[in-house]
Amino acid sequence: MKSEQSEQNKLRPVAEVRLGGIRAAIWKNENEKGGAWYNATFERSYRDEDKHRSSQSFGRDDLLALAKVADLAHTRIFELQHEDRNSNQ
Repeated sequence: MKSEQSEQNKLRPVAEVRLGGIRAAIWKNENEKGGAWYNATFERSYRDEDKHRSSQSFGRDDLLALAKVADLAHTRIFELQHEDRNSNQ
């Protein structure tokens, strides 16, 4: 059961940052030696008629929000790394 939960957790981001329709998902990756690093993916949510959709393409008017979300994701990754270091002590 525990291995099933850890497999499910691997499919989910460890954190998210959202500003309007722009979202950063933060993913934790681990190597065999116990080291960890984080990556972020970005997407823009929008409605097309009655359907919710998402895209990894950003228009001119999205770029400032994307930059702010990237900045917030950068800060959150540093916080997660700090938490990792403190939990290993």
